[in-house]
Amino acid sequence: MLLSAFGSLLQLLYLAMLVLAVVAFVFAATAREDAYRAADKKKKSFWLIILGIAVAVNLLPASLFFLQIAGVIASIVFMVDVRPALKQVSGGRKGGSSSDGPYGPYNGGR
Repeated sequence: MLLSAFGSLLQLLYLAMLVLAVVAFVFAATAREDAYRAADKKKKSFWLIILGIAVAVNLLPASLFFLQIAGVIASIVFMVDVRPALKQVSGGRKGGSSSDGPYGPYNGGR
């Protein structure tokens, strides 16, 4: 019973790694090429190749775990570093300040 629960946990982990890689690939594919240059990041083709390999490695039935970990690291780097820079350059935020909430500015109860 414990072994089957561990197997289920590993399957969920593999699925989460695949979903992360696919989401990062889709975000990389939908961003404009000039946004990568403006954000001073690697080329769009570089990220598409790296994230495409990450997706492919996660889809292989008998893949090596360290390659999957490398794909997860690449996906995390894209989502945490590259994507916010692309959003900032592309005008992802439309006005407002960082203290704006869903109903307007937050002034700390003043």
